[in-house]
Amino acid sequence: MTRMRTMALVAALALTATASVTARQAAGRPASGTGTASAEVGGTWVKTEKGSVYQGGKWIDITYGRPQLRGRTDIFGTGADYGKPILAGAPIWRAGANVATRLKTDTALMFGSTHVPPGEYTVYIDVKPGAWTFVLSSWPIQTTFDPKNKAALWGAYGYTPDKDVVRVPMALTTLPYTVETLTWSIVDVTAKGGKFAIQWDKSMATVPFSLM
Repeated sequence: MTRMRTMALVAALALTATASVTARQAAGRPASGTGTASAEVGGTWVKTEKGSVYQGGKWIDITYGRPQLRGRTDIFGTGADYGKPILAGAPIWRAGANVATRLKTDTALMFGSTHVPPGEYTVYIDVKPGAWTFVLSSWPIQTTFDPKNKAALWGAYGYTPDKDVVRVPMALTTLPYTVETLTWSIVDVTAKGGKFAIQWDKSMATVPFSLM
């Protein structure tokens, strides 16, 4: 697909999304809400005269759009079409809705052997049958869609891997229940690290991180 055709597709998808948002806003609610998963890590509990106080911790935040199933089944698709429903023409999944998912960390993190300095990154997931890959990228984000802005991305449209900071496999699990609204969480936190987890429909994927 040529760059011009890609941008035309992005513009059409953005107009469709805008129409949906407008309808929801008219009813007093956004089409997809915004969520944040946060955890303060790396600190210690210190006893003081006023009781125990958590000191020296640093924050990790994932901010993302929260699409809902709204009666849809097999949201990720099956067979040769696996992943296509959520990509909607993008080369990679934004792992949320609307604006690209962002990870902001005040502390250095390790993913496998890859060191990630403190800062803000865009989050994507490369979705393949039975094999999801967690991607951190340095691509800047668009907070509103602008087809003339080639230096930043709306969602995952126009994504290229040249700005990837991390690519690491995720552990994929089939849930015994259905998650209506896409949810990011920070789980299994210890003094040494934790995991990022995403749940939607009947799928959960996790990726471990270590603290520096």
